[in-house]
Amino acid sequence: MSGRALKLGMAGGGEGAFIGAIHRKAAALDGDWQLVAGAFSSDPDRNARSGASLGLDPQRVHGDLNALIAAERALPEGERIDALAIVTPNHLHAPMAIAALEAGINVFCEKPMAMSSDEARAIAAAARKSGAKFALAFTYSGYPLVEEARARVARGDLGKIRLVQVEYLQGWLSLPIDGEGNKQAEWRTDPAKAGLGGCLGDIGTHAFHLAERVAGVRVSEVSADLTAHVAGRRLDDDVSALLRFEGGARGTLKASQIAAGEENGLKLRVSGELGTLEWAQMEPNTLTLRWLDRPAEVVRAGGPGLAGSTQALLRTPSGHPEGYIEAFANLYQGFAAAIRGQDERFVPGLTDGLRTMNFIEAVIANANSDRKWNSVEAGE
Repeated sequence: MSGRALKLGMAGGGEGAFIGAIHRKAAALDGDWQLVAGAFSSDPDRNARSGASLGLDPQRVHGDLNALIAAERALPEGERIDALAIVTPNHLHAPMAIAALEAGINVFCEKPMAMSSDEARAIAAAARKSGAKFALAFTYSGYPLVEEARARVARGDLGKIRLVQVEYLQGWLSLPIDGEGNKQAEWRTDPAKAGLGGCLGDIGTHAFHLAERVAGVRVSEVSADLTAHVAGRRLDDDVSALLRFEGGARGTLKASQIAAGEENGLKLRVSGELGTLEWAQMEPNTLTLRWLDRPAEVVRAGGPGLAGSTQALLRTPSGHPEGYIEAFANLYQGFAAAIRGQDERFVPGLTDGLRTMNFIEAVIANANSDRKWNSVEAGE
């Protein structure tokens, strides 16, 4: 931590919510943030219980975001929140982010950025007009060995990139639990709350972002198939896509939430003319490098030979596992540094959000047409 703890407000993430608790733990890990205010639920009782369970002043627990913003703006400048974490279903991301940004409040938002590329561009316009900062929770980019993989590709270790393969497999939606009262499943399969894509928006965007981030080249075109395997499900639960990258590389993306028995199987393989790297989220402290002309290497978190940008993300010595919360905390730590005007390290933001929204729309357009390929707009 450098300087005082920044003050954090939260929209959504109340009692019983999964991702709100993850955000709070990640934000608190390094002492950079202190949760001081929130609008946790539209249900008054649940909202009040959520604030009380977090030890917040009841005067800073509000029934909706507009009330929170108005109350914060009425406080002396040094007492107001420095940022708002938006941890709601997708349909609330854009209106909440725009309202906060227009009030000059920095925003850390769950992904995907919005319901459409038009909404994403509106968020970007609000951020640029106000000068407030905007970050997105593409958590996996915060893993130290993801940064190590990116750094090794960027310095040319693999040579020219030719092949990028990414998959993200889960099994939790294999049965129709969205019609049986599971709240997390209900909103993620509801087009009015989740947006255009189901599995595509929820985890396909993570896979897409990871692939582009590490490979250092952008997807230019997609050829895709979307399926809802569970009868009556209104959004896709399974995605397959062929990828063409700028510069000539080719790739594949597979995302599924009906791969029964799978947990959180995010895996990436990037191949260049000289070698291949492999990383898997469920074994995040290991990066495997396979070479054309010499034995394979295994790089470990905390071990020797890591890039400086990787070392900045590590908290524990070699052999002490770092995981999901630490990766998430790296994003909050980087966001705090950006707000303080310190040396900025990578935090996913506007460009990443626009890119992923354009990817979602390109995949859906291709899957719903007879076209062989659809272009992915640059998103800047």
